Amino acid sequence: MSRNKAKSKVRTAKGRKTSSTRWLQRQINDPYINEAEKAGYRSRAAFKLKEIDEKLGGFLKKDMVVVDLGAAPGGWCQIAAEKGCKKIVAIDLLQIDEIAGVDFVQMDFMDDEAPDVLKEMIGGDGLVDVVLSDMAPNTTGHKQTDHLRIMAVVEAGYYFALEVLKPEGIYVAKVLQGGAQNTLLAEMKKHFKTIKHINPPASRKESAEQYLVAIGFKG
Repeated sequence: MSRNKAKSKVRTAKGRKTSSTRWLQRQINDPYINEAEKAGYRSRAAFKLKEIDEKLGGFLKKDMVVVDLGAAPGGWCQIAAEKGCKKIVAIDLLQIDEIAGVDFVQMDFMDDEAPDVLKEMIGGDGLVDVVLSDMAPNTTGHKQTDHLRIMAVVEAGYYFALEVLKPEGIYVAKVLQGGAQNTLLAEMKKHFKTIKHINPPASRKESAEQYLVAIGFKG
């Protein structure tokens, strides 16, 4: 995807904060937002999963069972459906519009009841091939606090993945770069054959986010 397109400037309107003007200008000049609209994706985040999948040689395959944690507005579900995954179970605190082939529940994954609700939705033997997590709590602007908060949801997703993944299963989660993830990495290495860190091109340059991919669940 080319990023060499001439940039548009947004004039600062009377009464509009400078930060709002910067946000609007970034939206207008973001090639991934434009491409997402053209492709019919719910959000630019769809390209992040697409790029992670390509980087790993295509881990999302036809007939897989996938769980999407923090699914709104649905971009990752769309990519999983596009890849032919046979069952997609999704959860988010926010409502998402219906997507063909996706079973969605509006609920906070951090609620105590959420894992059991998802397991019931998975059905069958209760096992899945992939657990995806693009979850992120609201940021405070304090780097260390935000890192600790996102690590809490990453860990919750990880322990859920341990309960539902099939052998050789995969867990993908968004993290913010920082030292507190070292403890989790050590734990993950006990249960997965390979751990990778991926920075998809669709992540904004100024973002501290990266994606942790745990491959080859040992069971």
